[in-house]
Amino acid sequence: MLYTVGEMAKKMGVAPSTLRYYDKEGLLPFVERSEGGMRMFKDADYEFLKIIDCLKSTGMQLKDIKSFIEMVQRGDDSIDERLELFRKQKEAVEKQMEALQTTMDIVSYKCWYYETAKKAGTTSIPDNMSEDELPENMKLIRDKIRK
Repeated sequence: MLYTVGEMAKKMGVAPSTLRYYDKEGLLPFVERSEGGMRMFKDADYEFLKIIDCLKSTGMQLKDIKSFIEMVQRGDDSIDERLELFRKQKEAVEKQMEALQTTMDIVSYKCWYYETAKKAGTTSIPDNMSEDELPENMKLIRDKIRK
């Protein structure tokens, strides 16, 4: 089945201008054109676009995504390069996840803190709780925050 830019954009959940921009930046060399010059996407293109979207969501720059696409087009001689690219990106995502977990821990602690303060009618209660009075999971987070 063939899709227009608008149809593929809808399927992807992005604006049509995003796909046009990707094409302009050289990320879609595999996309065919109709006799009238319209971009025509195939089902296989959707799978490749999902990979591009995934890489973009990891924070990979478009120039690096373009390099990946060029590697794919070169064929099997670039397998090692592609594997290395994905290993590096995996490390970057793991670091992002660690940072997000720290952020979530702080937000969770602050929710507990203000829920406790609201019940007591004052922030002095959670501020002055001893280690024994703190919930176990909040002790760990408070220790992280104070480091």
